[in-house]
Amino acid sequence: MGLKNKINSFKNRAETIVTDRRFVIGLYILVAILAATKQYLRGNFNNYLIFKQVYWHSKEFLDLYALYPNEYFDSNHYGPFFALLIAPFALLPDVVGMISWNIVNVIVLCWGIYQLPISEKNRSWIAIIGLHETLTALFGFQFNIALVGLMLLSFSYIVKGKDISSVVVILIGFLVKLYSIVGLAFFFFSKNKIRFVVAGLILLPILAFLPSIISTPTYVYDNYIGWYESLVEKNGQNITLNSRQDISLMGIFRRISGDTTIPNTPFIAVGLLLFALPYLRISQYKTQGFQLALLSSVLIFPVIFSSSSESPTYIIAMFGVAIWFMMKSAPRSSAQIALFVFAMLLTSFSPSDLFPKFVREQYINPYSLKALPCVLIWFTIVYEMLTIDYKKLATV
Repeated sequence: MGLKNKINSFKNRAETIVTDRRFVIGLYILVAILAATKQYLRGNFNNYLIFKQVYWHSKEFLDLYALYPNEYFDSNHYGPFFALLIAPFALLPDVVGMISWNIVNVIVLCWGIYQLPISEKNRSWIAIIGLHETLTALFGFQFNIALVGLMLLSFSYIVKGKDISSVVVILIGFLVKLYSIVGLAFFFFSKNKIRFVVAGLILLPILAFLPSIISTPTYVYDNYIGWYESLVEKNGQNITLNSRQDISLMGIFRRISGDTTIPNTPFIAVGLLLFALPYLRISQYKTQGFQLALLSSVLIFPVIFSSSSESPTYIIAMFGVAIWFMMKSAPRSSAQIALFVFAMLLTSFSPSDLFPKFVREQYINPYSLKALPCVLIWFTIVYEMLTIDYKKLATV
């Protein structure tokens, strides 16, 4: 066997191991355990304290959105429904709860990835591409990890004809964090739209008030009002030149210009128009390429057009980038490869020690440049959805 053949054989064996589902899921669980353990030992788990107190405050009928400086810094911004999700972990000792919370989050994420209607190898590569961004979110015990999984599941269930399951995961995500509502973008792929709508109308009030089992309906209703008010207040606080939020398209313009009065509305209006234009191509709806392109768009869109986006939020957008890149047939163009590498470097790696600290602190953070690659890729996706005939493309 020649040297070239030996190298190719080694590469194939290595890829087989690396893309094995068991290896990928095991790696995710290991990373989840290590991240939680490290943060616990460092005493750096404020987010988890906020999360677990959502359950205890619900049990004690306390305001979920008030400040509790004796318990944690900052304040809660998740919906009342979150009390039920965090309950099993809040009942455990902190270190066990933290590790378990991270593990469950990555399991939901991997569940979503491996339900995608694409080849097993491409699923695994998507997971590997998103691993570093997942690690960033794991250090903050972020629910965004599971949220990505729920958004992926909402898509997969729709295209597989499981409309009610799709509605359930959309609502669970939405009642915790509003980003998940973008799952409704897949409605036009539903094979039974009436069932989808009816299921949503029935399940929304049931799930919304399910936390009443540990409190009361009145308490839950009052806290939904409080949740809305807290999000409005938080949005106003985000639009500054030095906050950790506003890593968005609007944030780039505000921070480069130094003008905090630049409003969100014109950007969002144009963004919604561009987001909606591909829906005019009805003949493409049943093609896998168009469906996956829309999934990528849906994952990136709410992140780059939200002034609440912060670094850990970009786990959502980066999985959109990963899906967009992996759905491309080889050989990929130089522009596609350049955009992908740009996203890995500037979006995924820039917050870590893998990136020069000076560049991060002097340029990337002050000007919200972490958002830039995802912005460019999202515009690319929209252009492709408007111009490519996906019926001529092979499945992935």
